[in-house]
Amino acid sequence: MSNVDFSWHINKMKKAQDEIYSAHGVNDIFTSSKIFEILIASALGHDLVPGQAGTADATDPETHKKQFEYKHYKELSSNHSWTFNDFSDSVIAKIHSRIDSVFYCHVDDRKFPPFLDWYFELTGPETAEYLSAKTPFITNSRKMINVSQKQILEFFAKAPHVRRREIKKDYKQMFNGKYCQELESIFNSVNELESALELKNLLTSSKLWELVVAEKLGHHVNSEQGGRAGAHDAHDDRGNWYEYKVDISVGWSFQDISDAVLNKYSNLEAFILAVVDKPNFEVKEIYRVETKALISIIRDKRDSKAADYKQRGKEVRRSQVTFGKRELDLSNAQRIL
Repeated sequence: MSNVDFSWHINKMKKAQDEIYSAHGVNDIFTSSKIFEILIASALGHDLVPGQAGTADATDPETHKKQFEYKHYKELSSNHSWTFNDFSDSVIAKIHSRIDSVFYCHVDDRKFPPFLDWYFELTGPETAEYLSAKTPFITNSRKMINVSQKQILEFFAKAPHVRRREIKKDYKQMFNGKYCQELESIFNSVNELESALELKNLLTSSKLWELVVAEKLGHHVNSEQGGRAGAHDAHDDRGNWYEYKVDISVGWSFQDISDAVLNKYSNLEAFILAVVDKPNFEVKEIYRVETKALISIIRDKRDSKAADYKQRGKEVRRSQVTFGKRELDLSNAQRIL
């Protein structure tokens, strides 16, 4: 990273994010694939809804009364389906009563810039009907379901309005909608940074924030996401691997911590836990936690939670624990920033 003006690239992305926030009230666009929601809204002529999880993604521009939810996957993704991370009864009821349409979108990211090339549109009640019919047969405790194009077409075979809606394959599409100027600035900046650092997937998950932290530590980010190639987040010049957790405050979430995941962690040099100010692209705190200490703590918290739930006759839907200030003290974490 020594020959790259990292600050210059980051400042360009911060400026683009500031412009979107100033014009549309949407902040933290580089987390949870928010940038692709902006791309979809621009292509479909919708107005974004400020906020993150728990709110609709967009509304109609005329009345702002219709509520839209977006689901998307990218062509280069390993998972070619749309994911609902929570299909609890309350979530299904909310989709049925509050969401007018759910858009199941496909983003072609094989070339620059990415663009929306086709989608399905189901009403909120239709989506709720599908989830209610399909989820009783799913046994995973996380209450997660993947929905494919084939499954939608088969389930709604007798509904002629449910069809794949094609959009003209136009690589300049993102520059023609409501958010065109901001999207152009963001994607150009990300493309320049990925080229300069020979990286990819910076807009996937929390990869950009991992890069911001890695720059402070002199680490090299692994641009792969998931699978064996993307098993860990970054490495140092000696080839030691690290797992990164980045959040906006002290308190990092570890999800799906099965024994297999904990075993995968065992070959790490250490964990890097960082606190970032996302609107200002600033790293506020960085902690290094030794691998054995962290694994021991989150395993104990996982098992204690499972035992508590079992005693109360409840099911643990997801093996998830938080590593906070108390755990930093217990693990003798080293603050390095």
